[in-house]
Amino acid sequence: FSGDDVYMVNENERQEYVLNENGIIFVGNAKYIEARGWYYGQFQDPILNICLTMLDLSLYYRQDPATDVSRRGDPKYVGRVISSMINGNDNDNGVLLGKWQGSFHSHENPSRWDGSVVILHKWRQDNYKPVQYGQCWVFAGVMCTVLRCLGIPTRLVSNFNSAHDVDRNLSIDKYYDSSGKCLNISKDSTWDYHVWNESWFIRPDLGTSYNGWQVLDATPQEQSKG
Repeated sequence: FSGDDVYMVNENERQEYVLNENGIIFVGNAKYIEARGWYYGQFQDPILNICLTMLDLSLYYRQDPATDVSRRGDPKYVGRVISSMINGNDNDNGVLLGKWQGSFHSHENPSRWDGSVVILHKWRQDNYKPVQYGQCWVFAGVMCTVLRCLGIPTRLVSNFNSAHDVDRNLSIDKYYDSSGKCLNISKDSTWDYHVWNESWFIRPDLGTSYNGWQVLDATPQEQSKG
């Protein structure tokens, strides 16, 4: 409806960012970009019930159920709750555990996933224990499914040569000794690529100039708020 915080005027955009159950995720590196098909399946049974259960399992709900439920009409708040629940790093029954190195033989290699529905089904079937394993595009794909299912327009964004600024000084720092040997002092790094989400909603808290696409990233790296 036109008065909703998530209302998109353009019908083609509504079809793409809310109703489309299929998409492409771009991964790889800047010199070899791979397009992976992904099935969001946000309207499949029982994805809606799984998404509502996800809200009820969150630490936000468990700490203060009344306040949490009263804020579920705010897409900014819902986006933050879902972003936390897509990964299982906070002991909150999150959907996926991340793994970027070592062997995957005892669980699913992240590269084998091609859709969200099977992941969300497995999460529910395993009594809401995190599914093993995910990486950034898997977190983003599942996040897109959940937010579209809840009626929030959502898309995926891929970035190549992606800077990971650990100390938040807005630069990627490398240190060398007098002989030119690289010193492992800084934890800053540059990844081949990273994938996250953007959701569309207005920002009455910030003003109309901030309305539009809002960044959400469910991939767990450092803890939020310290």
